[in-house]
Amino acid sequence: MTTPTRRPPPFAMSETPPAMAHSRRSWLRLMAGAGMGAAGLALVPEVRVFAQQVQEFIEGPPVPDVAPVQLSPHVWMVYAKDGFPTAENQGLMASVLFVVTQKGVLVFDSGASLQIGQMAIRMIKTVTPKPVIAVFNSHYHGDHWLGNHAFVEAFGKDLPIHALAHTQEQIQGAEGNLWRSLMERWTNQATLGTKVFAPNQVVQHGQVLDYGDVQVKLHHYGTAHTPSDLCLEVVQDRLTYVGDIAMDNRIANIDDGSYVGTFKYYEALAGAAGEQLWVPGHGKASKDLLKRYGDFLAGIYEPCLKAVKDGEPMETARAAVLKDPRVASRAGTMDGFASNIGKYVSLAYLEAEKEAF
Repeated sequence: MTTPTRRPPPFAMSETPPAMAHSRRSWLRLMAGAGMGAAGLALVPEVRVFAQQVQEFIEGPPVPDVAPVQLSPHVWMVYAKDGFPTAENQGLMASVLFVVTQKGVLVFDSGASLQIGQMAIRMIKTVTPKPVIAVFNSHYHGDHWLGNHAFVEAFGKDLPIHALAHTQEQIQGAEGNLWRSLMERWTNQATLGTKVFAPNQVVQHGQVLDYGDVQVKLHHYGTAHTPSDLCLEVVQDRLTYVGDIAMDNRIANIDDGSYVGTFKYYEALAGAAGEQLWVPGHGKASKDLLKRYGDFLAGIYEPCLKAVKDGEPMETARAAVLKDPRVASRAGTMDGFASNIGKYVSLAYLEAEKEAF
């Protein structure tokens, strides 16, 4: 389903357009004088039209098309070039992957809004007429699943949306509406109209789902970026989508995660899957992604662990991290480095204290 193009109104999004406000007041006075309540109002054609206008007004503008790039025989990516949400990119900060199979299309992470999901659906249709038959959410951070709304709207409420149990619980709980609100704030309300649609199918580590000519193997090896990061291996293509456990050129949020857990996850995943094209949720795919990003994380964590063992304060650890060549070599080019490195050194130091004692 494609939403008709709408131009933003020439007034603040929190305001009601003058003509609409006048129309609403006039109709409410008229219907109140006629003794009609809410149920009666709903039967009046003009009121139904007005309600539709209000719905259209409060929905953010469409996201410009981003042509999909083919990564492997079955896998395509709608690439998000930006690492963080802004009003200009309308929240397009996490890539959307789709897999064309014999049985239909699979979507790996649906984007950060209704509008991004709608754009992704338009792009899927440029590649194949097949319907989307399943969506997978890699974890519960909203830039990866708020687009579920568009796929449910287009393919029905029974569309399978797969995730680990903890991810489902978080989205059904406070995280769902929190992320919806955050995306609206960060994009200056460009994502308005997006509703929370949590995963409806719980999956587990080790499952292999069969889609005819393609099998998808599910991986989870504990806490990395979050406690419930689901990695998706497209077996025939030797390609694995890793979500946010590794990033190409962006410093990752690890507030909910673990450095030590990430290193263990990489080892287990690489051991189970072997050589792969590793595809991150943010950035470009590569065969050495886990090693490169793992080296960067180790450049943060290992100096912190040494400082803790030597009885040195966090300030000493931070100085050592910034001098570490694994970190220093990326400081000038990595998105979000300057604004986030201090925080993630602190998290590494705190985790090192727990590990050391």
